[in-house]
Amino acid sequence: MSSFAKQIPKAVKEIRLHFCQTSAASAGVRQFVQSSYPAVKSANPDLKFLIREASNISPRAFVRFGASPYVELTPAALSIMTLADESPSCVERGVESEAQLANLSEPDVGKVLTHLVNQQSSAGVV
Repeated sequence: MSSFAKQIPKAVKEIRLHFCQTSAASAGVRQFVQSSYPAVKSANPDLKFLIREASNISPRAFVRFGASPYVELTPAALSIMTLADESPSCVERGVESEAQLANLSEPDVGKVLTHLVNQQSSAGVV
């Protein structure tokens, strides 16, 4: 199992990778996804690990800590809420960190992601 997969703190709510399907600059990210995604999902089944492929983009990683940005609003909740009365629990999106991954090898992508996932947890974000 990938050592990265076992190092993801509970404070991490989402990992999102953006990369190109064909560019040389994204090769390390593609290799990382192929080798590590199964282990990450196996060790962290509730973690949102999102893969976003797009042509001609520079590869980047995003790690989100804290509250989920996805809030379910029922018709009853909508009827009692007003824009002036937004609850922090409904608008809280957590904290997001980002890193460039262009031209990195597969092991270096893992190191960058390990650094990102441990950034906020060391600062006490839960």
